Amino acid sequence: MDEQIRTLHENLLGSWNARDPAAFAALFTEHGVTVGFDGSVAEGSTAIREHLAEIFGSHQTAAYVAKVREVRPIGRDAALPRAVAGMVPPGGSDLNPGANAVQSLVAVRGDADSWRIELFQNTPAAFHGRPEESERLTAELRDVLRFS
Repeated sequence: MDEQIRTLHENLLGSWNARDPAAFAALFTEHGVTVGFDGSVAEGSTAIREHLAEIFGSHQTAAYVAKVREVRPIGRDAALPRAVAGMVPPGGSDLNPGANAVQSLVAVRGDADSWRIELFQNTPAAFHGRPEESERLTAELRDVLRFS
C-alpha cells in the first residue's frame, strides 16, 4: 500500500508539473475535493479539471518538488499520506521558499485495487515567527531537488 500511495502523490504533482488538468482530475474520486494553496476549493473531478484548466490557461505555473514523509493507513481501504512540497518558478532552477507547503491527502482504494484521491489539501508552510523552521524545510526540499 505504501508504495502505491507514494506513487499516487507523485502522479498528482507530476500532472500539475505537466500542466495537465485532465490527468490531475482523473486521480480523484468522482466527488473528490482539492483545497489549493490560496484556499480555493474545487469539488468533484469535473470541477477540479475546469479549475486547473483555468489556472494553466491564464498563467505559467511553478513546478512542484516534494517529499512524502509518512503514509498512515486508515483501515484497509484508506490512507493518509503527508508530504512537504516546494515550487520552482517557471524558468528557475531553485525553490521559492515563500511557496513551500505542507500537503496531505486522503486516498481511498477503489475498484481493481486502484487508489484515488478523496481529498487533497495544500497548506502554506509559513511557520510564522519561526524562520528556522522555514529554512530547515527549504534545505530539505533543496536536497530533494538536487537529487531528482
